[in-house]
Amino acid sequence: MKDGFLRAGAATPKLRVADIDYNEEQIIATVNGADPDCSLLIFPELCVTGATCGDLFRQKAFIDAAWDALYRIAEETAEKNCVFIIGLPAYIEGKLLDLSVVIHKGTILGCNVKLTLSEEQSRYFSPYEVSGSFYDEYFDDEIAFGQPLYFCEKDLFSFSVLFHEDLMCPISDDVDAALSGCHILAVLSSAPTTVGADEKVSQILTAQSRKLHAAYIYANCGVGESTTDNVFGGEDFIFENGRELGRSKRFSDGITYADIDLQFLHAERTRDTSWRTDFANSTADADMDIIGFEMELPNELSLIRKVPKNPFIPEDKEKIASRCAQILDMQAMGLVTRLKHIRCEKVILGLSGGLDSTLAILVSARALDILGLPRTNIHAITMPCFGTTSRTKNNSIELAKALGARIDEISIKDSVIQHFKDIGHDIDNHNVAYENSQARERTQLLMDMGNDEGSLVVGTGDLSELALGWATYNGDHMSMYAVNGSVPKTLIRHIVSYEADRVKEENPSLSEVLKDILATPVSPELLPPTEDGKISQKTEDLVGPYELHDFFLYYFFRLGFAPSKIYRIAKIAFAGEYDDATIYKWEENFLRRFISQQFKRSCLPDGPKVGSVDLSPRTDLKLPSDAASKVFLDELATVLDNGD
Repeated sequence: MKDGFLRAGAATPKLRVADIDYNEEQIIATVNGADPDCSLLIFPELCVTGATCGDLFRQKAFIDAAWDALYRIAEETAEKNCVFIIGLPAYIEGKLLDLSVVIHKGTILGCNVKLTLSEEQSRYFSPYEVSGSFYDEYFDDEIAFGQPLYFCEKDLFSFSVLFHEDLMCPISDDVDAALSGCHILAVLSSAPTTVGADEKVSQILTAQSRKLHAAYIYANCGVGESTTDNVFGGEDFIFENGRELGRSKRFSDGITYADIDLQFLHAERTRDTSWRTDFANSTADADMDIIGFEMELPNELSLIRKVPKNPFIPEDKEKIASRCAQILDMQAMGLVTRLKHIRCEKVILGLSGGLDSTLAILVSARALDILGLPRTNIHAITMPCFGTTSRTKNNSIELAKALGARIDEISIKDSVIQHFKDIGHDIDNHNVAYENSQARERTQLLMDMGNDEGSLVVGTGDLSELALGWATYNGDHMSMYAVNGSVPKTLIRHIVSYEADRVKEENPSLSEVLKDILATPVSPELLPPTEDGKISQKTEDLVGPYELHDFFLYYFFRLGFAPSKIYRIAKIAFAGEYDDATIYKWEENFLRRFISQQFKRSCLPDGPKVGSVDLSPRTDLKLPSDAASKVFLDELATVLDNGD
């Protein structure tokens, strides 16, 4: 089960009410025709008989026929390497029970009993709250039944089973199952379709799967059910940690598949301290009947799973604007609180015409608006030197003017040349000292001017640059308050774009300059421009595309994925954009730089954490500055050995 991926399916077969033979055939055909890589398949509640059989459930011959069909289903699917769960009625210990039956390789692993009955079902079925077993002559074995049961495949994956009404209870069994270690919850349903019902189920599955860091496979009855009183739409869902992986079309039949990432769910539980506390205090595992089994799992799936290439950005486009507005507010309020605390009413920052400093001045403007202070209290300094182009310098000036901030142009060229003389550096030697001396001169100028006028120096560096160590130590690496420190470059683009659209009517000049800044290549502008005055030093040519690095950062640091797994899913996310060699090259570069550049992050200035990833040594990242990257580079290299 390479990288922890497991293919699961939610099935709604063709069905005829009370036609057990027909339903049996359809279930067998569905199981045997399922994707050969599907390891877990869930059917709806009472799918052997139909859920809308009414008083036919009181006929013993009808119930016996359903159990006989179970034998044939098990026998006819014995060659299929898949665990599947079907629903049927059964008499056990003199009570008519609504069961889910877990079947694998022609045997019954166990039967879950429905505890929470609908008003209609309570006319026929009994709840059963005691777990036990019964002897079955056909299988010549004791079969576990009750609720809850915990099915575990050699610790590779585990699941528990419940019913729709059980899920809707205020205190549901899925919580105990998750705390016992189950990563997958199978839900059998016979819920009718009513207006808004599917969205209610979707919302609950979203919330529960996120809260429990679990996957839910939900299979519902379909159009073959009786329409005497209700319509059944066969709405099937697969959710993982709050994200919908699969959903069937309403009034359809067939199987909805998804690849569940069990390593991802485990990583989320490991990181969630509140979940770990509940797990440690839980006695749920003592009440669970654990049923072990063995099966052959596919070593490597050809993934059908969609992998978002921008994990820091919402997939739902309608949510992007809301997210951008929220982040701007959080950054601004962090700066507001700091200014209040130190009794300061002015800010100063370097404005380069790039994305990062643009976001920093937008945040500063919003902060001063909140404080009721004039925007002229923002002192923006553009500091041209050897690599500055007219485009970026002019954009800096126009941006400050459009915001109503104070703007000054102070060339640092003479100061840097004098510094070169002082240290004996040849001005034609464009080495790291040539570049870094410019960054340090700019920081020195801002710090001294800030002291002189009583202003707070606002930092501009972002999360992506911090991850790569793409900052000059004690240069742009340092400030008095770093508002962008937990915002990745890919997200900064969206925030600036959001602001450009937001002010389009009220401040068209601001919108226009923001759009031109978005179209400008990312560059530190520390090397002389080309002969035609264009930027010669493009950051992404040197360290790699930021969209790749943000992807690597999220899955390596946030989720702790192995480099080989990150490479595998990156190929899916960026298919058609980057070839395999390019992805490998920049992931290798990311791993090397991320580990080696910790010394810069160990002494970062304060700044607000706005998302799930932050590299401040005071919050999320506890990493020694002397750590080696060899183990991660070696693990990534295994993809070459495997021919990936």
